[in-house]
Amino acid sequence: MIVATRLAAVDAQNFWMSARTAGDQFLLYTFDGAPAVEPALAALRRRASVCHDLRLRVLDTSPVRYPQWVYGAVTPEQFVVHGGVDWTTCLGAVTRLAGRSLDATSAAWRLHVFTPVAGVPTSSGPSTVVVLHISHALADGTRAAELAGWLFGRAAAVRPVPPTRRGSLVVRSLIAARGHRRLVRDTEAGLVVAAPSPRPLLLTNSAPDGARRGRIVIRHRSALGAPTVTVATLAAVGTALAGYLGERGQDVSQLAAEVPMSYSGIREAHNFFRNVGVGLYPGRSDQVDLIAADLAAARARGNHPSSRAERQAFAALPAPLLRWGVGRFDPAVRPPAVTGHTVVTSVNRGDADLQFGAAPVLFTGGLPTLSPMMSLVHGVHGIGDAVAVSVHAADSAGDIGEYVDRLEHALG
Repeated sequence: MIVATRLAAVDAQNFWMSARTAGDQFLLYTFDGAPAVEPALAALRRRASVCHDLRLRVLDTSPVRYPQWVYGAVTPEQFVVHGGVDWTTCLGAVTRLAGRSLDATSAAWRLHVFTPVAGVPTSSGPSTVVVLHISHALADGTRAAELAGWLFGRAAAVRPVPPTRRGSLVVRSLIAARGHRRLVRDTEAGLVVAAPSPRPLLLTNSAPDGARRGRIVIRHRSALGAPTVTVATLAAVGTALAGYLGERGQDVSQLAAEVPMSYSGIREAHNFFRNVGVGLYPGRSDQVDLIAADLAAARARGNHPSSRAERQAFAALPAPLLRWGVGRFDPAVRPPAVTGHTVVTSVNRGDADLQFGAAPVLFTGGLPTLSPMMSLVHGVHGIGDAVAVSVHAADSAGDIGEYVDRLEHALG
């Protein structure tokens, strides 16, 4: 067994959290055709075996040290083939998978192949649906898409995350405190927009309960209009969610979404993003402009020097302290306010140049996992000109069919 490097603090946090609440990722790719499975899987195994990250798993043997990444062989158990189903049944199977976490000490990812699948949107006939189930310790949404791209035939290899020095917690904490004071001054001077205040809970913040369902709406990129796919979808979600919740007597005047946003600069860990709050402004004539402004303000805060100083201080935390903090997390404890009333994860997965065997990719989506504070979430994933807007919800959020009807209408 060869040790690669120790986990960064944020990656270790994701690994330890996976034992307390489901948080893995499920990247769904549909392919136009149902080629012979074994030759296609053999090609995927070969590509996985020469990819640095896809050979990693976690070794966690000491309570006083961070876990380590170690190399291991890609195993046949990481490829699971399911029999032929229809599209709705396939999505149901994926939502059931989304309630489970991988044991990253055995395998940090697993591939599920559904073939043949009937009734896939935009398909000309029987299709193949492949779902990459990947531990969040190994990759965030952007990096997971890069790894999937390599698996399905892209030429560009995914470079390993460069190791970083942990540094002194005392020194880095002092630098972070100084950075925070600068952020306060810059905010007061109007150079940086203040982060939005937490919002009151709504129905969609109920703890997930009952059956879970997934739906995927496909749109052509050019049909979405607004300045970006992310902004256009957030506006549609705001409109649909306001109508859906308003009809149920909810106050949607402060409606907001929690949006994962990548940091700029050189990647410092397998997870290199933060969650930001974005107002959805339903009913406003300038809704699109306001959403775009919130995203730009959040990006500016993330690029402020205080942000990197804060990340470096977190990276210097001693392992026992971080492990203790994760151990104290209680998913049953409900805060009085939240960053957003749904999650909208948006990732551009590149050109439509992927294949499963000889079958070309149609579209790619994903059903983000539900959290203790989110019973209705969204994924927005583009490949080529196809954009898939995914909805994953539990019965505790109400009637997902009605909500998706509203969302389809709002998307145009």
